[in-house]
Amino acid sequence: MGTSLSNIREIQLWTDDSYLESRLTTLWREWEWRTGRSSLPRLTYARHARRSALLPKKGDFNLINGIAIFLLLSSLATAARHGDEVKRPRILGISHMALFVSDLQKSRWFYEDFLGYAEPYNLKRDDGSVRIAFIKINEDQYIELFTDTPKQEGQLNHIAFYTDSAEGLRAYLASRGVKVPAKVGKGKIGNSNFNIADPDGHTVEIVQYEPDSWTRRAEGKYLPDTRISAHMAHEGVTIGALDPSAKFYGGILGFQEFWRGSSSGKVLSWVNMRVADGQDYLEFMLYAKPPDAREMGVKNHICLLTPDVEKAVAALKARPAAKGYTAPMEIKVGVNGKRQANLFDPDGTRIELMEPNTIDGNPVPPSAAPPPK
Repeated sequence: MGTSLSNIREIQLWTDDSYLESRLTTLWREWEWRTGRSSLPRLTYARHARRSALLPKKGDFNLINGIAIFLLLSSLATAARHGDEVKRPRILGISHMALFVSDLQKSRWFYEDFLGYAEPYNLKRDDGSVRIAFIKINEDQYIELFTDTPKQEGQLNHIAFYTDSAEGLRAYLASRGVKVPAKVGKGKIGNSNFNIADPDGHTVEIVQYEPDSWTRRAEGKYLPDTRISAHMAHEGVTIGALDPSAKFYGGILGFQEFWRGSSSGKVLSWVNMRVADGQDYLEFMLYAKPPDAREMGVKNHICLLTPDVEKAVAALKARPAAKGYTAPMEIKVGVNGKRQANLFDPDGTRIELMEPNTIDGNPVPPSAAPPPK
């Protein structure tokens, strides 16, 4: 346990330099005034005549002064860290997952005609072509479809979480050593946002919904009864090394691990990390060797919650748009004990339909398998 300034009544420095004494005293009083700490220890000085035989000789007093200054400034820095620690604002849930798509019309067929969602707005390029189409899941969650050429991560463009204070979270992340922009920006649809990068290089967007944004102007609209799900429960992304990501999302962003699973029983496959102040979660999709393009689409995925997967699949099969969907729609029980069905969009990104509860109502114990090496 470290020593705090509140437990020290007096700090005595050895010095022969009156200017140094005056300067240190001024700094000490300025610190006391700025912080409002009226109970700081007294700062006193001892001349070399009072030094004990164990202290260095007079010629070594520059060293002693250096040590004294270092100890003083260290005490001030420690007090500053404890007294001025930046508090993390709330992280409330998943905002969106952004995907690259190769054919917007095919993607619209899948997400709008087949899955039943609406597109409240889009952003266009100067030539009038659509660059980003926004697919609305609910008032706070969207899927963003980018028609740009993919640059990395297969079809994944970025993931996003929303907060009640983008600037507060930017300042907090900066205080924890995370590289952040100099200020919070404002997106073209009117929300405050900024980007950071996680240990695997994924772009993570932090969003604060603004009252005058397109998002909030669309409230109460574009929520058709045809939606196959009204909630994005989690989004999954590839993770190469568990420890750095656990420290980033858990140690810094405050996410809480609540389950981990293994497909083989021998090596860990997934780790579920719930956002700090909500119920949505990020699923770490672990791997030992870099996944190929097909595997990337399986691992980087969206999970849509549905109360009854069997009814959801039956509803999808009955839709006219189902004629264009040729992949099988199989219902299985996952390792987590929940019924689920996997669908794939035209670019191979997996859309998981999953029930909220296990089939027998009992939680499945987390895996004790080690992470991939």
